[in-house]
Amino acid sequence: MQLKYQNKAKAILLLEDGKYFEGKAAGAIGTTTGEICFNTGMTGYQEIFTDPSYYGQIVVMNNTHIGNYGVNEIDVESDGIKISGMVCKKFNTGFSRPAAQKSLQDYFTESGIVSISDVDTRAIVRYIRDKGAMNCIISSAISDIDELKKILAKVPSMAGLELSSKVTTQKAYEVGNADAAKRVALVDFGVKKNIVRSLVARGCFVKVFPMKSSLKEMLDFKPNGFMLSNGPGDPGVMKDEISLVKQIIDTKTPTFGICLGHQLLAESQGISTYKMHNGHRGINHPVKNIITNKCEITSQNHGFSVKAEDVAANKEIEITHVNLNDNTIEGIRLKNKPAFSVQYHPEACPGPHDSRYLFDDFVASMN
Repeated sequence: MQLKYQNKAKAILLLEDGKYFEGKAAGAIGTTTGEICFNTGMTGYQEIFTDPSYYGQIVVMNNTHIGNYGVNEIDVESDGIKISGMVCKKFNTGFSRPAAQKSLQDYFTESGIVSISDVDTRAIVRYIRDKGAMNCIISSAISDIDELKKILAKVPSMAGLELSSKVTTQKAYEVGNADAAKRVALVDFGVKKNIVRSLVARGCFVKVFPMKSSLKEMLDFKPNGFMLSNGPGDPGVMKDEISLVKQIIDTKTPTFGICLGHQLLAESQGISTYKMHNGHRGINHPVKNIITNKCEITSQNHGFSVKAEDVAANKEIEITHVNLNDNTIEGIRLKNKPAFSVQYHPEACPGPHDSRYLFDDFVASMN
């Protein structure tokens, strides 16, 4: 199918500090708000848009053309689009992939996703990289800047915001072979489908539990291991979930945390988290495995991190991975219990497969 771009209605992107950009409408016509962030990946936009960890965020895409290969249901990482909006340079309303089922424009319109295109994304990324993460508003329905400022002023900051309850499953469900030798209880804080697939592919029978489930409910499943999933929001305010994770770890059952699961594991051990200036989002972040002394190119999506000074003060915690761009902690392991976690996404989707050995390590720990 021929690629095509349409001249659409005017749209405005207004940042919390008053900076604004004018472009053209993409997706649904309307108004949306959220925290602005940017993803440096050059592909995998559908996986990004359906990643529950992006709930409440407006994503600036760094690749020049978005929508070129359309969308296909096999590429989703949840039950639907989770971003609040999208910013891009060129928005393609056609698609070139024969396997695509519809255009990104139709996908966004059906889901009510308001976006903006034909803006200088390099300038936007440089601006928010320097100024830091902040709330923003996109509108193709309102052009009055003062009116948009009034709407934006009512949007809460991501710091202190609990969002996992917006994306967790409402009912437990099972995936895989019930006769499998390994049974994994997965706590869903906003899990990506490929985390579940990665476990099932390694011979695990997985039961996905809502985040408010009790430890007893999960133990009744008789798990050989626990998985703490990724998800959105500020981990520091999730007191009930932090308590649940501590209970899980105290059972001395092998436990593996990813992204938000990593942060909650850290919080459960007295290690505090903090909101980063910008966060890490992309599929090319270099991470060093301190244990093996090897580098991994990783997929990342997080705006919070664990405090290095708290980790250094805890003699029961070992740092296993560090980010080679800014030296933030990317992985920890408990010395006295079979639990470990990483800040990045070993399941990828999108991204490289360098870190999938972590799932093998988790499965081996259940032996």
